Amino acid sequence: MKTVLNTLLTALTPIIWGSSYLVTTEWLPPGQPFMAAMIRTLPVGIILLIRYRFILPRDRWGRLILLAVLNIFVLQATLFIAAYRLPGGFAAIVGSAQPLVVLLLAWLMDRQRPQAMAMAGGLIAVAAMGALFASPGQMLDPLGLLAATIGTVSMATGTFLARRWSQQLPLMAFTGWQLLIGGVLLAPFAILVDPPIAQLNATHVAGFAYLSIVGSLLAYPLWFRGIARLSAVAVSALTLLSPLTALILGWTVLDQTLSPSQLGAMSIVFAAVMVLQWRRNPNPPSARPLPVSPQPISQL
Repeated sequence: MKTVLNTLLTALTPIIWGSSYLVTTEWLPPGQPFMAAMIRTLPVGIILLIRYRFILPRDRWGRLILLAVLNIFVLQATLFIAAYRLPGGFAAIVGSAQPLVVLLLAWLMDRQRPQAMAMAGGLIAVAAMGALFASPGQMLDPLGLLAATIGTVSMATGTFLARRWSQQLPLMAFTGWQLLIGGVLLAPFAILVDPPIAQLNATHVAGFAYLSIVGSLLAYPLWFRGIARLSAVAVSALTLLSPLTALILGWTVLDQTLSPSQLGAMSIVFAAVMVLQWRRNPNPPSARPLPVSPQPISQL
């Protein structure tokens, strides 16, 4: 029962992230991938660290920086580049390979051969996503395709490593430091690469606020909590719920149509997610939690 509850709570995060495609295209100013990523992460990281006041142990800086690069900096930047430059559906096809990447990492790093059921579930998910979103003659932006691929590998690797290291810090410190470091790394790109926002209206502010408050402040603690309690393969499989959410929102909010074949493909993807939840934990955490005590923020 506890595993089911952990799975449901963790699943809220990719469902929330699935709404980012709609928010990005409908509520945000165009051509601002790095600015959107920075606003989504940096303010929340600052808020969490001010609220919970955790000093990062000196010997954890290297791991936290690496995780922040993988889970925040690279992922958020490539997510928004892909969202701006690719049809949302095709980005989902690329992203659906994430469970397979995690299985490959477990094989290469832990010498754990992928279970046949897990491999089958991952391959079926990719095929079903292709049937769900691919369309003949679709023009693909090379930069958007590269961004989607890098983002998929980055998130899979970050999930795999965070599963090992998440027990070494309290949840909110683990989340806050990653968001802060990732947001700081994104800031120069937001200032130097993205063009100035010509006009910021109420809709844009609402979009940025949604991404920051719901997409990060709520979603990321749930995500890292799930990583600490579920297997990396199971967690990565839940990311398949993001494109399904985006598709359902497009149907309900933007009046897009869903064909019977698409409904069938969605059912297959959901079944693949369920199959991948049954796989046993491939990389249990090896480290005990560190006894990190709250410290005054002036010491940070």
